[in-house]
Amino acid sequence: MEKNIETHIENDKKILEDPTISPQMRRHTADELEHLEMYHKAHPEDHHDPSPLEMYCDENPETDECRIYED
Repeated sequence: MEKNIETHIENDKKILEDPTISPQMRRHTADELEHLEMYHKAHPEDHHDPSPLEMYCDENPETDECRIYED
């Protein structure tokens, strides 16, 4: 995990600049970068590196795995 979301975004961009990466890695990194940038745009004050689940729940709060139950 990266130190912060900005570093993670920059590292993904550097990976995508490498012409020797596999097509699978390119697709994975491009998809991850897209979700990181959407998360960062929605939460500009939040600099932590979100987990895949955090990004998923940010985009899909209505799904069962993202529901928060309060006592």
